[in-house]
Amino acid sequence: MKILILNGPNLNLQGRRDVAVYGSVTFDDYLSRLRGVFPDVELDCFQSNIEGELIDALHRSEGKYDGVVLNAGGYTHTSVALRDAVAAVPTPVVEVHISSILAREEFRHVSLLAPVVRGSIMGFGLDSYRLGIEALLLQPAGD
Repeated sequence: MKILILNGPNLNLQGRRDVAVYGSVTFDDYLSRLRGVFPDVELDCFQSNIEGELIDALHRSEGKYDGVVLNAGGYTHTSVALRDAVAAVPTPVVEVHISSILAREEFRHVSLLAPVVRGSIMGFGLDSYRLGIEALLLQPAGD
Protein backbone atom coordinates (compact mmCIF):
# COMPACT_ATOMS: atom_id res chain seq x y z
CA MET A 1 0.00 0.00 0.00
CA LYS A 2 1.14 3.51 -0.81
CA ILE A 3 -0.15 6.54 1.12
CA LEU A 4 0.47 10.24 0.62
CA ILE A 5 0.60 12.50 3.66
CA LEU A 6 -0.38 15.95 2.46
CA ASN A 7 0.30 18.88 4.78
CA GLY A 8 -0.98 22.39 4.23
CA PRO A 9 0.08 25.85 5.35
CA ASN A 10 2.36 26.39 8.32
CA LEU A 11 2.83 22.67 8.94
CA ASN A 12 6.44 23.11 7.83
CA LEU A 13 6.83 24.86 11.20
CA GLN A 14 5.73 21.80 13.20
CA GLY A 15 7.82 21.54 16.35
CA ARG A 16 8.46 25.30 16.49
CA ARG A 17 5.05 26.91 16.02
CA ASP A 18 2.67 27.24 18.96
CA VAL A 19 4.27 24.33 20.82
CA ALA A 20 1.56 24.39 23.49
CA VAL A 21 -1.00 23.44 20.82
CA TYR A 22 1.04 21.43 18.31
CA GLY A 23 3.89 19.95 20.36
CA SER A 24 7.66 20.15 19.97
CA VAL A 25 8.32 17.15 17.70
CA THR A 26 9.15 18.09 14.12
CA PHE A 27 7.15 16.46 11.35
CA ASP A 28 10.30 14.91 9.85
CA ASP A 29 11.02 13.19 13.17
CA TYR A 30 7.43 12.01 13.44
CA LEU A 31 7.44 10.76 9.83
CA SER A 32 10.47 8.59 10.65
CA ARG A 33 8.50 7.10 13.54
CA LEU A 34 5.49 6.48 11.30
CA ARG A 35 7.65 4.63 8.79
CA GLY A 36 8.84 2.41 11.65
CA VAL A 37 5.26 1.72 12.76
CA PHE A 38 4.13 0.91 9.19
CA PRO A 39 7.13 -0.80 7.55
CA ASP A 40 4.96 -2.40 4.85
CA VAL A 41 3.37 0.91 3.82
CA GLU A 42 5.13 3.29 1.49
CA LEU A 43 4.63 6.74 3.01
CA ASP A 44 5.31 9.80 0.90
CA CYS A 45 4.93 13.30 2.28
CA PHE A 46 4.33 16.65 0.63
CA GLN A 47 3.86 20.02 2.34
CA SER A 48 2.98 23.34 0.79
CA ASN A 49 1.80 26.72 1.95
CA ILE A 50 0.27 27.22 -1.50
CA GLU A 51 -3.31 26.12 -2.07
CA GLY A 52 -2.84 25.31 -5.76
CA GLU A 53 0.11 23.02 -5.05
CA LEU A 54 -2.01 21.01 -2.60
CA ILE A 55 -4.75 20.75 -5.23
CA ASP A 56 -2.20 19.59 -7.83
CA ALA A 57 -0.89 16.95 -5.39
CA LEU A 58 -4.42 15.64 -4.89
CA HIS A 59 -4.95 15.46 -8.65
CA ARG A 60 -1.69 13.53 -9.06
CA SER A 61 -2.69 11.07 -6.31
CA GLU A 62 -5.14 9.29 -8.60
CA GLY A 63 -3.72 5.93 -9.62
CA LYS A 64 -0.49 6.58 -7.73
CA TYR A 65 -1.66 6.31 -4.10
CA ASP A 66 -4.07 4.05 -2.29
CA GLY A 67 -5.02 6.87 0.04
CA VAL A 68 -4.23 10.37 1.24
CA VAL A 69 -3.94 11.62 4.81
CA LEU A 70 -4.65 15.34 4.54
CA ASN A 71 -3.97 18.04 7.11
CA ALA A 72 -5.10 21.11 5.21
CA GLY A 73 -4.30 23.46 8.08
CA GLY A 74 -6.14 26.76 7.77
CA TYR A 75 -7.43 25.82 4.31
CA THR A 76 -9.75 23.37 6.09
CA HIS A 77 -12.01 26.28 6.94
CA THR A 78 -11.64 28.44 3.84
CA SER A 79 -10.83 26.52 0.66
CA VAL A 80 -13.74 25.57 -1.54
CA ALA A 81 -11.20 24.77 -4.26
CA LEU A 82 -9.40 22.22 -2.05
CA ARG A 83 -12.76 20.71 -1.07
CA ASP A 84 -13.68 20.40 -4.76
CA ALA A 85 -10.33 18.70 -5.50
CA VAL A 86 -10.90 16.13 -2.74
CA ALA A 87 -14.38 15.45 -4.11
CA ALA A 88 -13.08 15.16 -7.69
CA VAL A 89 -10.47 12.44 -7.17
CA PRO A 90 -11.32 8.80 -6.46
CA THR A 91 -8.39 8.41 -4.06
CA PRO A 92 -9.77 8.03 -0.51
CA VAL A 93 -8.83 10.95 1.73
CA VAL A 94 -8.80 11.04 5.52
CA GLU A 95 -8.76 14.51 7.08
CA VAL A 96 -6.53 14.90 10.14
CA HIS A 97 -5.79 17.68 12.58
CA ILE A 98 -3.20 17.75 15.35
CA SER A 99 -5.49 19.75 17.62
CA SER A 100 -9.24 19.46 17.97
CA ILE A 101 -10.65 22.14 15.70
CA LEU A 102 -13.87 21.99 17.74
CA ALA A 103 -12.02 23.01 20.91
CA ARG A 104 -10.44 26.07 19.31
CA GLU A 105 -11.65 29.43 18.02
CA GLU A 106 -15.16 29.39 16.60
CA PHE A 107 -13.99 30.16 13.05
CA ARG A 108 -12.12 26.82 13.10
CA HIS A 109 -15.20 24.77 13.98
CA VAL A 110 -16.33 24.28 10.39
CA SER A 111 -14.44 21.97 8.04
CA LEU A 112 -15.31 22.44 4.39
CA LEU A 113 -13.54 19.12 3.76
CA ALA A 114 -15.51 16.96 6.20
CA PRO A 115 -18.46 16.28 3.85
CA VAL A 116 -16.19 14.94 1.07
CA VAL A 117 -13.54 12.94 2.95
CA ARG A 118 -13.76 9.33 4.10
CA GLY A 119 -13.48 10.49 7.72
CA SER A 120 -11.96 13.08 10.04
CA ILE A 121 -9.57 12.55 12.94
CA MET A 122 -8.57 15.36 15.27
CA GLY A 123 -7.20 16.16 18.67
CA PHE A 124 -4.71 13.32 19.12
CA GLY A 125 -1.60 15.36 18.46
CA LEU A 126 0.69 13.98 15.79
CA ASP A 127 -0.86 10.56 16.41
CA SER A 128 -3.83 11.82 14.39
CA TYR A 129 -1.68 10.94 11.35
CA ARG A 130 -1.13 7.37 12.60
CA LEU A 131 -4.85 6.99 13.17
CA GLY A 132 -5.52 8.33 9.67
CA ILE A 133 -3.19 5.75 8.16
CA GLU A 134 -4.84 3.00 10.21
CA ALA A 135 -8.25 4.13 8.93
CA LEU A 136 -7.04 3.80 5.34
CA LEU A 137 -5.54 0.38 6.05
CA LEU A 138 -8.78 -0.85 7.61
CA GLN A 139 -10.89 0.36 4.71
CA PRO A 140 -8.81 0.54 1.53
CA ALA A 141 -10.03 2.15 -1.69
CA GLY A 142 -13.04 0.48 -3.21
CA ASP A 143 -14.38 -0.86 0.10
